[in-house]
Amino acid sequence: MNILLLGSGGREHAFAWKLTQSPLCDTLLVAPGNAGTAQVATNVPVSATDFPAIADLIRTRSIDLLIVGPEEPLVKGVVDYMRQQPDLAKLPIVGPDAEGAQLEGSKDFSKQFMQRHGIPTAASQTFTADTLNEGLVYLESHSLPIVLKADGLAAGKGVIIAETVAEAQQTLTDMLSNGRFGSAGNKVVIEQFLRGIELSVFVLSDGVNYKILPEAKDYKRIGEGDTGPNTGGMGAVSPVVFATPSFLSKVEEKVVKPTLAGLQQDGIQYRGFIFIGLMKVNGEPYVIEYNARMGDPETEVVLPRIQTDFAELMMAAAQGKLANIDLLVSPQTAVTTVVVSGGYPDVYETGKIISELDRLEDVTAFHAGTKAEDGQILTNGGRVLVLTAQANSLENAVRKSQEAARRVQFDGKQYRKDIGLDLIRYSD
Repeated sequence: MNILLLGSGGREHAFAWKLTQSPLCDTLLVAPGNAGTAQVATNVPVSATDFPAIADLIRTRSIDLLIVGPEEPLVKGVVDYMRQQPDLAKLPIVGPDAEGAQLEGSKDFSKQFMQRHGIPTAASQTFTADTLNEGLVYLESHSLPIVLKADGLAAGKGVIIAETVAEAQQTLTDMLSNGRFGSAGNKVVIEQFLRGIELSVFVLSDGVNYKILPEAKDYKRIGEGDTGPNTGGMGAVSPVVFATPSFLSKVEEKVVKPTLAGLQQDGIQYRGFIFIGLMKVNGEPYVIEYNARMGDPETEVVLPRIQTDFAELMMAAAQGKLANIDLLVSPQTAVTTVVVSGGYPDVYETGKIISELDRLEDVTAFHAGTKAEDGQILTNGGRVLVLTAQANSLENAVRKSQEAARRVQFDGKQYRKDIGLDLIRYSD
């Protein structure tokens, strides 16, 4: 079949790498793609949010399956747009419609959804510019630390954990009155801080049936020891040592099943990925957030462990036939280290020449922010490369991924040197 994949990051390179391993994949187009996807598929210079151009591409290239990688086109309604085209209305698509994508597109929507369907989550209240003063008063009696979340999409950076009431009040004011995070911060969810350890669980749904994919833990902060500002993700590990079978059973019963039942009760036919960000608190799962797509860089440790034909899995999800598929998962551990541009997640430069990529051994180098120019690979984003290693032990996977991060070179290169070390030392 002919497949079109939307997106241009490390997640999409991982998808492309996995899809092209399938004998069912005749042609894979990636719009717009990056220098990594160009190595395994055909890049097309079409934006992931240019819906008319995407529709034309589907028609002219006889696309049989559309897979939407990033959140922005989902929240903006790419699925709805295709469904409104008479000739594309029945096109198999992996990705929810705009209403389903509100699980990620609006933190307030997702909190109300969880409360309505009895899904465990932190207590919260939502404020707007009109209720800023009420929010400031509310913060005065709030327990510390305080979590403030921009309601809309903020590229993984819209969460602030304030250690003092004064910091929380200033942050709330900055978001609602001063435009921090732009329109994403027009509403702010103030949330109880949960003390525990985080992980991510990924569910693939066909609207009725589901498969739980390998879990992962990612590392959001820029600095070692989880210090500094949040980023889109600096590394990830799968499987997760503290995600025991009994805990994952609780996740399925208390979170996954009520989530999917809630979507059906609300009349949302959800065909695609649900990323469930969890906190394990005293052995119990609490939902921190939903995403309407796979995580990045978690995809780069989850997909390498999936042994089922990935193109077959995607088509089954798009056609409502997941019940017919057996999900096979490798017992190996996958660890990925993200190499980023100097200055990220704040101001950074691009266009730096990347060297030593051809000398990497026993790792898969997924391209995140890269471009090919005059025979060279250049940096073209904050997160540049995602270096994934698999091994029979966490220690060996960490070592191989970190060795690759040390070896690859470009001006201003940064990476965290402690990815996975907390899990090596972890004791419940």
